[in-house]
Amino acid sequence: MENKLSFYNTLTKKVEQFIPNIDGKAAMYTCGPTVYHYAHIGNLRCYIMEDLLEKTLRYIGYDVKRVMNITDVGHLSSDADTGEDKMLKGAKREHKTVLEIARFYTDAFFEDCRKLNIKTPDVVEPATNCITEFIHMIEVLIEKGYAYKSGGNIYFDTSRLQEYYVFSSQSEKELLVGVRDDVDVDENKKNKSDFVLWFTKSKFADQELKWESPWGIGYPGWHIECSCISMKHLGEYMDIHCGGVDNIFPHHTNEIAQSESYIGHKWCNYWFHVHHLNDITGKMSKSKGDFLTVSLLESKGYNPVVYRFFCLQSHYRKPLEFSYEVLDNMSAAYDKLIKKIGMLDKTGAIDSDKFALYKEKFASALCDDLNSSMAITVLYDMLKDDISDSTKYALAESFDEVLSLDLTTAYAAKEAENAIDSELESYVLARIEERTAAKKAKDFAKADAIRNELLEKGIVLEDTREGVKWKKA
Repeated sequence: MENKLSFYNTLTKKVEQFIPNIDGKAAMYTCGPTVYHYAHIGNLRCYIMEDLLEKTLRYIGYDVKRVMNITDVGHLSSDADTGEDKMLKGAKREHKTVLEIARFYTDAFFEDCRKLNIKTPDVVEPATNCITEFIHMIEVLIEKGYAYKSGGNIYFDTSRLQEYYVFSSQSEKELLVGVRDDVDVDENKKNKSDFVLWFTKSKFADQELKWESPWGIGYPGWHIECSCISMKHLGEYMDIHCGGVDNIFPHHTNEIAQSESYIGHKWCNYWFHVHHLNDITGKMSKSKGDFLTVSLLESKGYNPVVYRFFCLQSHYRKPLEFSYEVLDNMSAAYDKLIKKIGMLDKTGAIDSDKFALYKEKFASALCDDLNSSMAITVLYDMLKDDISDSTKYALAESFDEVLSLDLTTAYAAKEAENAIDSELESYVLARIEERTAAKKAKDFAKADAIRNELLEKGIVLEDTREGVKWKKA
């Protein structure tokens, strides 16, 4: 392959060239959502950047197999296995069953991904599909002496490891603050850093989803999911594991501990982590109550792809601050960009040399630690260059295999929508004029019929002192 991708490996704490276990192939795993609520746009920033990584790999010639879990059981409100189960919390909030909540918010998550042009992973596996795999891994860990039973639960014994805190140079004491052990101390643990592999009914009496196991009726801990699901579909050697920086400890730390203890060798070579999206109050979180979703942005008139454009203008390893002012600027810039591309004359010949030159520049930017901002700069530079419109259009189409910004389709779609809106406006104004005439003639039945006809078409009329106003329902 001509282009060699390098990106920051959290495990080694440096930017490294990607060398897969099998030449030309990339085994990639993404930590999926816990489907107890809508994803906020901070969550989705992470999935956008992981999507960028996958599409970059494909763009430069790798055969990628990407797997993602769906957490529909086992994730407690603290990542350190304390508090209430998030799925149960969602079910109580909406007076539904856990499975109903899981189905609804799984569908909502993938609908958000569709709007943001995030490719669905090759394999998507709910945790509840893999109970047999979880139990088997735990049995092996117990047999090898890496796990123990205490208080009805099965715990991983971190004291058996030569190195547990593989991602950090921080002290054990500092990291334990991150798991909030001062809030809810589990007296069943031998060591504060031990974590739950399997909960029995002793944990939560009202837990809805439970399964038979050698240790009693119960359910898996959150950390066991990704280890088993990734091995089920990618085998014992994985190339890239992705997630947000908040997954580094304890979730990904625990994944490595249990996975490598189970298989007896190194599990994953590269760890790719995306930094937080913040607003003026700090990191976005569902626990704050009101949170920003794709649907909320749409309700305010924003195209979801503009949010993707906003994310791609920043580096995945830097915190990104959201504001509507910045999004307004991004929206204006995006509209100008797609108009410029949409107005290109596509009929001429393509300059193969220029095409190859700019494609190489674009790929090189992405291969330099996924510098998406520089890749977009290459796009703008290309559009300013004195090359044929058809070459520019072909390059925009090529770049969009990775950027996924609808570069060559959005302008035409917008023009078509505007044409429809113009026709609709003419039609509605004509019907309002007819209704006004009917009311003057005291033909109120006809006036009401016109109002109802428009309402059926999704048009709401409002009689005001200034006249009749209308809007889409």
